[in-house]
Amino acid sequence: MGKAIQPADLGFFSTLVQCGSLTAAARELGLTTPAVSKRLSQIEARLGATLVLRTTRRMGLTTEGEIYLENARKILGDIEEMEHQLSGLAQAPKGSLRVNATLGFGRSHIAPLVSQFVRRHPQVDVQLQLSVNPPPLTDDVYDVCFRFGHPPDSRGIARFIAPNRRVVVAAPAYLKRHGTPAAPRELVKHNCIGIRQGDEAYGQWRFTPRRGPRGREQTETVKIRGNLTTNDGGIAMNWALEGHGILLRAQWDVERYLASGRLVQLLQDWDSPDADIYAVYGQQHRSSVRVKALVDFVAAAFEAQRKSREAQGAGT
Repeated sequence: MGKAIQPADLGFFSTLVQCGSLTAAARELGLTTPAVSKRLSQIEARLGATLVLRTTRRMGLTTEGEIYLENARKILGDIEEMEHQLSGLAQAPKGSLRVNATLGFGRSHIAPLVSQFVRRHPQVDVQLQLSVNPPPLTDDVYDVCFRFGHPPDSRGIARFIAPNRRVVVAAPAYLKRHGTPAAPRELVKHNCIGIRQGDEAYGQWRFTPRRGPRGREQTETVKIRGNLTTNDGGIAMNWALEGHGILLRAQWDVERYLASGRLVQLLQDWDSPDADIYAVYGQQHRSSVRVKALVDFVAAAFEAQRKSREAQGAGT
């Protein structure tokens, strides 16, 4: 009697789930769709369990399928790590890598770094997906996700990439017309640009004094108002540049406009909750050479940018 679990089946099943359908898996594997369906049926027959619920357009995993996939990826990751250790640290990363990032940040920062990364590692095929919000780790749509803030899902691995403050800004033209708020509570008198993103409470900006005691009792929460709202940070930025109102935005997004004078930073004696940058990936990728290579590359690039800004600041 043959073994129920065969090593070659693990990679096949992992690819099948990653592709999302029998047809897509057939294209990826260079097989026909009936051949993929037949092999899946053979695996299920050997196991005596149904792994995949098939429909005309997509497929879903059964409980047994989820267990099989989780362990398959762990085993494949361990094999990759063993190969990496045996061949030495000089092994070049290779293979497919699915990367996710938020829209504006991904377009401005991650996409250029991906371009540099694949030039250095041409054997890696990167699929970059940008989304308004980071997808849940359980959706299995990425290998590594670059996002703001520590993820709520503790099942994944979150590596700190770079610090990132949020700052309050406005265009000089707006401030000339409406004045400059001296304290957070004065924001209620101003037109504030709202952004609906993530799980944060919409329309509430929180501030803590930079000097003096810091704690829950010192936090000021302001319910902002305004006539412009969007779920796209790039659009909100353009509205702020055009003088429509005051904006709370990540420092990485506004620093070039602050340097040029197109925006002015407000409330500099107050801090907003940080939006630190993290790389998030599943436990099954903890030993992946290509994931580690990309995360290391991005972390090094942000560290170089930080040192460059500090050097420029010291020189002024």
